[in-house]
Amino acid sequence: MQLDTSLRINEIFYSLQGETSRAGLPTTFVRLTGCPLRCTYCDTSYAFQEGETLSLAEIFDKVAQFKTRYVTVTGGEPLAQKNCLPLLRQLCDAGYSVSLETSGALDISKVDPRVSKILDIKTPASGEAKKNRWENLAWLTPQDEVKFVLCGEEDYAWAKQVLDQKHVADRCQVLFSAAQGQLEPATLAGWILRDNLPVRLQIQLHKLLWGEGRGK
Repeated sequence: MQLDTSLRINEIFYSLQGETSRAGLPTTFVRLTGCPLRCTYCDTSYAFQEGETLSLAEIFDKVAQFKTRYVTVTGGEPLAQKNCLPLLRQLCDAGYSVSLETSGALDISKVDPRVSKILDIKTPASGEAKKNRWENLAWLTPQDEVKFVLCGEEDYAWAKQVLDQKHVADRCQVLFSAAQGQLEPATLAGWILRDNLPVRLQIQLHKLLWGEGRGK
């Protein structure tokens, strides 16, 4: 372990995974501080600046306390910190099943191939669609997942076009999620069924169970 490597950490907590194909699994979450994006629906703005600097050894000690196989590294935007890459690699080396939640605005080509990358493609209503790094699609594998958070029917039509033009569903699993308070999940479900899309409807399990807040 690189003893001189440190990261700014917003929180480390234990919960059920609320999203992706790992939904429902007991998971340790490592939330990094900082994000270069400002999505209109962001629910983790507290991670933009708040946090403490921890060494890799300290992070691993905290993760080990929860005795879980699954670890999710998230943010903010975790890849905004360069030392996220050695963190991911060494979590894999330690035998954890690791997933990375990333906005897709930063280069994922150097992420350890053992990591399951959850790539969030930003829709027009997010306010950050111009920051999508489309080159990242070439680095996706069947173990990865692409997520679209949709705020309305215009976002849905846009996402359908991306699926068709970029052949995203041929690369990996695709998740459609309704932005809380802006689009009803049942409405989104109806659109998916109507169009027979090759996507999985995603509902944030942790919010259904415990509502909004940190460490959930």
